[in-house]
Amino acid sequence: MPTEVSQATGKPSYFLVSVSTRKNLNLCIEHSLAGFPSSQGGAWTFCEITQGDLISFLYGAKAYNLYRVKTKEAIREAQVLPPPWELLKSRKPGKTYFFPYRLGLEQIRSFDESLVRAEFAYVAENLLLRGGYKKTHFQADQTTLQSVSQIGALTQGRGPSLETGSYTTFDLRFTRNRELRNQPEVMPFTETILQSAIRRHLASENSLEDLLAKLRFNEVPASELEILGEKALPQGHIDILLKKRVPLGADPKIPIEVKTKKAVPKDLIQLQSYMDELRGECPIGILIASEFHKKVIASVRDSNVKLVHYSLEGGLEQTATFDELYRSLILRPADA
Repeated sequence: MPTEVSQATGKPSYFLVSVSTRKNLNLCIEHSLAGFPSSQGGAWTFCEITQGDLISFLYGAKAYNLYRVKTKEAIREAQVLPPPWELLKSRKPGKTYFFPYRLGLEQIRSFDESLVRAEFAYVAENLLLRGGYKKTHFQADQTTLQSVSQIGALTQGRGPSLETGSYTTFDLRFTRNRELRNQPEVMPFTETILQSAIRRHLASENSLEDLLAKLRFNEVPASELEILGEKALPQGHIDILLKKRVPLGADPKIPIEVKTKKAVPKDLIQLQSYMDELRGECPIGILIASEFHKKVIASVRDSNVKLVHYSLEGGLEQTATFDELYRSLILRPADA
């Protein structure tokens, strides 16, 4: 298995994972286990969180415990195993989700804290602007992680293993080809998956430093920036946000808007609205797409919006694992 980004960089990400019922929360805590449904959102969450990352459970406007992710497994035919969690019934008739995507956890701290605490302000703001729990997970910043690492009590270890009997695992794969889809093992390549691949790509090795150098941006060293997933604003959701890991005096932020296909003028307008909302602490904005409408190219001349073209080595007409996706990703300025 390839080295995960959080292990390679020594800078784990921190996520709050939302749980649907009290019973499911108790099962997660009892077995030190997180599971995600056989849906596009579940696959996205499974890709977002890597070994070595840290998570807490989120239920009823409270955060529960701090865990380190030790293992990741995608279980084949998980619906026929003794299920640790209740199956989820979709609003679509006859559609039921089970939990093939799972994380084995090691508990670090024990707590049961309200999101009203100042320590959770970053996540609470996301929840408030989204109108509640409409996502399987929320990424928090390093300031939140530092605060959470000091609340509650130190409690290391894992709960009793879940007895499921024998099973086999699979490598989650993605494709653009409708005929090759086979949920939950082969999922559609969507914008959220591309966002996650870009976030992981930029977090690995010197990719962010290289991209900023190509964009001729040197106001903030790449080493001082953290790369966060979706951030809610009144105007919408920033796909990826770059911000200073430890702000001192100033807190510059760089929003990134991501499109799987051609970026059109409304996408540029959306990005510029995010930049305006960040109130003077946004030196540049970045729009990433496979290609750009000529009006977009004309509109960004002499502006602080940078256009970045993405491509995947070999394309994606067949299938690829998430690791293969982010490792094959190529980012280059549109004018290069």
